[in-house]
Amino acid sequence: MSSKRILFISNGHGEDNHTSHVIQTLRQLCPSVEMAAMPIVGEGKAYGNLNIPIIGPTQKMPSGGFFYMRRLYLLKDFQSGLIGLTWRQLQAVLQYAPDCDLIMATGDFISQTFAYLTKRPFVSFISCLSALYEGKLRLNPLLWHDLNSSRCLTVFTRDAYTASDLQRQGITKAKFGGIPALDRLVPTGKNLDLKPNVPAIALLPGSRMPEAARNFRLQLQLVLEIAQVASGQAVQFYAALVPDLMQELDDIAKSQGWQHEQGILTYSSAGGSPVEVRCYSDAFSDIVCYSTLVIGMAGLAVDLAVAIGKPVIQIPGEGPQFTYQFAEAQTRLLGINAQTIGTKPATPEILKQAARRSVETLQDADYLAKCKENGPQRFGPPGASDRIARFLLTHLGEN
Repeated sequence: MSSKRILFISNGHGEDNHTSHVIQTLRQLCPSVEMAAMPIVGEGKAYGNLNIPIIGPTQKMPSGGFFYMRRLYLLKDFQSGLIGLTWRQLQAVLQYAPDCDLIMATGDFISQTFAYLTKRPFVSFISCLSALYEGKLRLNPLLWHDLNSSRCLTVFTRDAYTASDLQRQGITKAKFGGIPALDRLVPTGKNLDLKPNVPAIALLPGSRMPEAARNFRLQLQLVLEIAQVASGQAVQFYAALVPDLMQELDDIAKSQGWQHEQGILTYSSAGGSPVEVRCYSDAFSDIVCYSTLVIGMAGLAVDLAVAIGKPVIQIPGEGPQFTYQFAEAQTRLLGINAQTIGTKPATPEILKQAARRSVETLQDADYLAKCKENGPQRFGPPGASDRIARFLLTHLGEN
């Protein structure tokens, strides 16, 4: 008997990440299923890390998929060949899909429309869309048509509120999925040299270079402001960085007046105690799980922190992803756990405000307790990758 085949379509780095966790669970449950992917945005590194074949062309674009934040980036994407690339990707999908038993589309109307056009049955995961942003999810007509079609078997959502909202709107096939990456957000036992009974602040500058490097420079400036405001109060800092950013630590340290040695950044000033930031590229789960507060300039990474009840301070950057518009939308999505300081790329005054708010947050036991409740309530329990994987296998006749 020939094995069953699934094609995964996703249009975003976070969407690739969500899908990669579903793929890992699928492999555990049914190793015989054949899988391939078409990442529409970026190079699909999450698939490459799992040795999943990519069936069509990929290319980094200036916007990183966030051209809706600033129109200038949309123009740059067009100049870089966005339209031609998308057309070639669609042709690759249409050529490959007839040999597939099932399609899974993760993302907004682009990935869902790709899946619909294959004329194959597909499972939708609208991971980037939520009714929590505005109280009601307003779907564009194209997406509404795709999700309501008989080809769409079900619509998974990131949060339960959105599933209920869509059901009220008539999409009865909508159901809560969750955040697949949450299933693997557990400490790995990495030795972080944590000081007991000392608040730990996690720095999450994002994963897209070179934006992540710019964000991290801002965060290092914020660390110094926090250390100054905290004065006598001990605080420890840990940074979860992608490998490409770890390789730039020497240059970043020199440009910001820090010393760097084996992943540890140290800042010394006359009359003040040294400030230390420990940087890791392989300890995201440990850093987030053990943190008291998160300084976040990212998307999915911040969602995960909030999902386990962590408070987040956000400072806007230059983008293209983490602008004020993105941070403000995150605040609506995440509720009380997220606090955005400033309405433009962080200035020295905004950094001072963020430092004061960070220290106040660490000292606010009532607020910290509310965050622990709000995050899990907002995003629901772990298990998304298992829920989605088992649904896929059921429709493949493998479960």
